[in-house]
Amino acid sequence: MADLPLVVSVPDPEFAEALADLDGVDAVVWDMERPHPRGPEIRYAVMPYMTSLDLADVTRGLDALDVVQLQSAGYEQFVGRLPDGVTLCNAAGVHDASTAELALTLTLSSIRDIPEFVGSQQQGRWVPLRLRSSLADRRVLVVGYGRIGRAIARRFAPFEVTLTAVASRARAGDELVPRVHGIDELPDLLPDHEVVVVIVPLTDATRGLFDASMLGRMPDGALLVNVARGPVVDTDALVAECASGRLRAALDVTDPEPLPQDHPLWTAPGVLVTPHVGGATDAMRPRAVALVRRQVEALLAGEPVDNGVAGPLSAPQS
Repeated sequence: MADLPLVVSVPDPEFAEALADLDGVDAVVWDMERPHPRGPEIRYAVMPYMTSLDLADVTRGLDALDVVQLQSAGYEQFVGRLPDGVTLCNAAGVHDASTAELALTLTLSSIRDIPEFVGSQQQGRWVPLRLRSSLADRRVLVVGYGRIGRAIARRFAPFEVTLTAVASRARAGDELVPRVHGIDELPDLLPDHEVVVVIVPLTDATRGLFDASMLGRMPDGALLVNVARGPVVDTDALVAECASGRLRAALDVTDPEPLPQDHPLWTAPGVLVTPHVGGATDAMRPRAVALVRRQVEALLAGEPVDNGVAGPLSAPQS
């Protein structure tokens, strides 16, 4: 009897086309909005991007399921929603370039007063020349030094800054930073850095990490750039710091999210907000397709999948 095919579900035809040449793979297109006729055969299921689907509902009746693949790097809302024995994989590596680009863009836009110039352009007003801030010579602290954190540091390095990195634990450095500091050192590092870029995962340990006390340790005029998750920062404390003019903020993520129209963050002085678009560029899709293909090839070969973050095969990538 011939071996049964590896049945894979993907959210759209582009993924299926990328797997079409793999012998022993049967890719079915499934948006997960309703049960699929081949659901009981699916072993590897790729979730749609930026989905609000509940994994507990999606995976009901998927008797052969081994792996659920996310297209996002963040995964906190999906943990604990899988059947026993199923591995959850995130999309580590897929959003590195896009998120790092936005972190740099937000930083440069804020420091160089681009929102002010955009407003002046809309009014047809030529802003008088005055000395403004520069990213060059700034001390930049990257909080969260995983794959995306390193991608951010690589993009900041050519701008003649001094880079410092913080991770969950101290370790040796690399070509970008002489050493990586542990998170326990963060309070002592904050006063010496004018730009703080946050790219930590949202966990019990990082929720509210930047509270009033931590924000208070940042120097006057410092910029907080959050491309992680909104709840990593205490919103009320941040609004208070920015409203006073002491700190500035550039945020791709907020708490709450979406940000209500009347929320004070929209109008707080020195605050720049983008609507959680860090990973959503055309650089994402080819990287997501390549990841899915690698994962399917690993399953065909009986090898471990990458980026497991929960379940029996979990071994998160740094």
